[in-house]
Order: sequence, then structure tokens, then C-alpha cells
Amino acid sequence: MNTQTVEHPLRPVFAADSRVLILGTMPSPKSRETGFYYGHPQNRFWRVLATVFHQPVPSTINEKKTLLLQNHIALWDVLRACSISGADDSSIKDPQPNDIPKLLSRTNVYAVFTTGKKAYSLYQKLVFPTTHLQAVSLPSTSPANCRVSFTELVQEYRYIAKKVEEGEEKEKNGNCC
Repeated sequence: MNTQTVEHPLRPVFAADSRVLILGTMPSPKSRETGFYYGHPQNRFWRVLATVFHQPVPSTINEKKTLLLQNHIALWDVLRACSISGADDSSIKDPQPNDIPKLLSRTNVYAVFTTGKKAYSLYQKLVFPTTHLQAVSLPSTSPANCRVSFTELVQEYRYIAKKVEEGEEKEKNGNCC
């Protein structure tokens, strides 16, 4: 597959009361085609989040945004642009980060999660030196990561719900964000 330079076409999803930020690397060709994050039909991201938050699996973009925002989750990608071959994160060259510090300044985010090791390593290298907000690496929900079962993904992603709940407790006690 040919390497091409890709500019991130999707806007971040967030609200002022977002407490958790989930970051991927760059939208896949399928996500760019569908116009929203994790758009490949075999990607397990939306099924996992729905299971973790005990909600129906969203099918439309509006339902996906609602799932995120109702649960105080912001969603974006580490990269604004890069050279990449298809959806192969290991082929990423010339990475340029999104303005994640600006997003953080507009939210109550205090916990960052990445969907996969490449997103984590890019965040650590390109963004962490500015934000000083440590990220937690979660397994990729990509169909290419078939060695991690759906059940294992749900177990790992439950940490997001735990962090959201911690934020609610901090808010109640006047210690939030």
C-alpha cells in the first residue's frame, strides 16, 4: 500500500465538563470515509464503550457523540497530520500533533487514555512534555488486534468509567479539575 500524507479531517468531540480524554493516532481510511472516529464496522471501540457504560451500542454519529458526552468523555487523536500507509500505525512518519493542550484548557479533563501503543508513544513523545498529564495505554480496539478478546477489552476499558466516577466524586467534594 502506498504511503500518503494525511491531514486529520475530524473535529474533536468534547464539552466543558469532559473529564476523560481518549486519543487514537489518526483516523483510518474507513473513519475518514464515514466521517467519524472508529468507523470500520469491525472496530470494537463503540461496542466496548457501550458495554462499559451499560448503554446501547450507538450506530449514528449523533448517538456516538451522545454516548461520549453523557459520560464526560472527550475523543480525539494525537496527530494532526502524518504520512501513513492505509491504517497501519507502524508506518507513521513525520507525525505532527494536534493542539491537545488547547483542548485540555477548555475542559475538565484530568485523565488521558490512548487506544493502542502507537498512540501512547506518540502522545508521550509529542504531547506529554507540554501537558505533563500522564496517559494510560489501553489495548487497540482495531480488528487487526484480534489477539485481545472483546471481554479483555471491556475489562481494560472499565478503567475509563472508574476515572469518570472519580471525577464525579471530586466534583461533589469541590475538589475537581
